[in-house]
Amino acid sequence: MKSVAPIACCLLGILQGASAFSPSGLQSKHITCSSPSSFTASANINNGSCNNNNSINMMSSSRNNNSRLHMSDGAAVPQKKGFVEKIKSKIPPAAERKKLVPLALMFFFILFNYTILRDTKDVLMVTAKGSGAEVIPFIKTYVNLPAAIGFTALYSKLCDRLEQKDVFYACTIPFLFFFAAFAFIIYPNVGALHPHAFVDKIALALPEGFGAPLAIVRNWSFAVFYVMAEMWGSVVASLLFWSFANEVTTVDEAKKYCECLLLHPLFGLGANVALIFSGQYVRFVSSLRANLAPGIDPWGMSIKYLMGAVVASGGCLVSIFSYMQRKVMTDPACVDQEKQQARKSRKKVKMGLRESAKFLLSSPYIRNLATLVISYGMCINLVEVSWKSKLKMAYPDPNAYSAFMGNFSSATGTVTLIMMLLGRKIFSKYGWRNAAMVTPSMIGITGLAFYCLTLFAPFFAPIAASLGTTPLMLAVFVGAAQNILSKSAKYSLFDPCKEMAYIPLDQDSKTKGKAAVDVVGNPLGKSGGALIQQILIFGVGSLAAATPWLAGILGVLLFFWYKAVNSLAGQFEEAMEASGETAM
Repeated sequence: MKSVAPIACCLLGILQGASAFSPSGLQSKHITCSSPSSFTASANINNGSCNNNNSINMMSSSRNNNSRLHMSDGAAVPQKKGFVEKIKSKIPPAAERKKLVPLALMFFFILFNYTILRDTKDVLMVTAKGSGAEVIPFIKTYVNLPAAIGFTALYSKLCDRLEQKDVFYACTIPFLFFFAAFAFIIYPNVGALHPHAFVDKIALALPEGFGAPLAIVRNWSFAVFYVMAEMWGSVVASLLFWSFANEVTTVDEAKKYCECLLLHPLFGLGANVALIFSGQYVRFVSSLRANLAPGIDPWGMSIKYLMGAVVASGGCLVSIFSYMQRKVMTDPACVDQEKQQARKSRKKVKMGLRESAKFLLSSPYIRNLATLVISYGMCINLVEVSWKSKLKMAYPDPNAYSAFMGNFSSATGTVTLIMMLLGRKIFSKYGWRNAAMVTPSMIGITGLAFYCLTLFAPFFAPIAASLGTTPLMLAVFVGAAQNILSKSAKYSLFDPCKEMAYIPLDQDSKTKGKAAVDVVGNPLGKSGGALIQQILIFGVGSLAAATPWLAGILGVLLFFWYKAVNSLAGQFEEAMEASGETAM
């Protein structure tokens, strides 16, 4: 597997907007970029900006007659390119377009599916019989985490025995078969497959606190769907796609993408347009229930439409990947064939799951990187589950819940586009350390605001009434804003920071480390937050009663998150200097 440096640069260059950067108050003749956000302005201007050559000479002579800055009145001023010329100059050559456009389309279809699956899994579990938002912490710990660990071991075996393209097929196609089977075989027969009567008898003999674990058994097929939907994001979106993109994209191209940020807005646009489109598709499908004939299950019909779209989108994804294997990976103009053959013939390092864990734990760098991912998962999970509990109270009907989540996803895509434009300037002006601080700050401020609104609902009742709503709906909308802002900060800043951190690592740490951090770290973070919630639910009786404790724990997690960011930032800068790259 090639270095993740190309893709880290691509993430920074592409995910952070389409407008070219020019430092405020400084006009420069030459701007070069040698690393994802290392912009060096080449100009002999010491202070301020100059509007014309005469003003420059006046400033220079008034300060120092021997100033190095001197521009003749007769000097030729280069004419600025028009907007159309700028766009044309930044269009990539044919060989690059041949691989960039298919990659952008693959990214679109992957995230289109992920958004639909993410919204659908929550609706299934939260609104199921005998279930609720309280079941999410248990399913993440006792179902999702073991599945993620098991997949990591399987993925390592597949990488040792198969070529990378075959690994992609072997991991992606089973997902599509399952989602199709769920919609057209499993869900229509849940009445016979789910052991409601058996679980009801057991529930009579157990304390009330066991209701959430029993809901997983009661709705076991929904729990399996939940895990498969989660794994699609971790496996296909995070691991398989970026691993393949690393094979196709070279370091030189990544640096060029960094210099010309107008060159490839396809990835950033594709990702967020996918969120907007899929969110509106979910909303459209939810609205179809109004035209259904009596006796037809509205949610069952919605499941078929949603999973049909997932399978169709997945088919497009696999087809594009197959096209790239046949037309792009074999084209010398797109991929260096000698390096490709050297990569295939290179002897693979075989490490078991236990050996990989020991290897990663021995690296402070990887530990800090994993701490970032785990902290994000724990923090977002603590707030998100409480919000979804309020959301079910406001929208108990599955289709109404799904329609709200569709609008939520579209809003997330729109806000993320804006954050990407801001994110690029944050990287360029403030560097990696401060960019990595934005996400925990966003989660902390908005999360604590949501908890305050939940804890002191009577105090906010007059404010809600003046806004023409109720304290419950106000909490729902504030929680939605918290999730939207937090996720947009993750997509526009946290993810690029994480991918960039892999640049100076050795090959073993890049391959094994990335697989462990992406596939295990994220579920481990969510499971850690889920475990905290489980303990509190058993201890105080309900999720609502645990809210004050959750707010305090959120503050503690943010402290360790900030500490890991500061530590990793120093290690990242040292490692980049040692490798000859320019750290931000």
